[in-house]
Amino acid sequence: MSGQPKEATFQELVNGSTPVLVDFFTDWCEPCKMMVPILNELKNRMGENITIIKIDAEKNADATIRYQVRGVPTLILFQNGNVLWQRAGVVQVNELQKIITSNVEGTHHG
Repeated sequence: MSGQPKEATFQELVNGSTPVLVDFFTDWCEPCKMMVPILNELKNRMGENITIIKIDAEKNADATIRYQVRGVPTLILFQNGNVLWQRAGVVQVNELQKIITSNVEGTHHG
């Protein structure tokens, strides 16, 4: 047993070639709850072409400050360590999918 965590760290994930959509949320934020089914649907549609992770903005102040998250929900799209797109507020699944496919290299979804 090497004691290595099975889950990749945030930094490892966002530095990868697979695009990562990060959802900054808080437990008490009502609009954040609206993002849950939207993100589930997005994952159903895009499958392995996207990694979606949720980050509690209150428990992860470092990331919140680093990416200048001023409100929740804030969605940030990463690929290869770069921020490709960032927006605060609820974004519907069709729009999200368009944003991801237009910003990410190598995703071809009709």
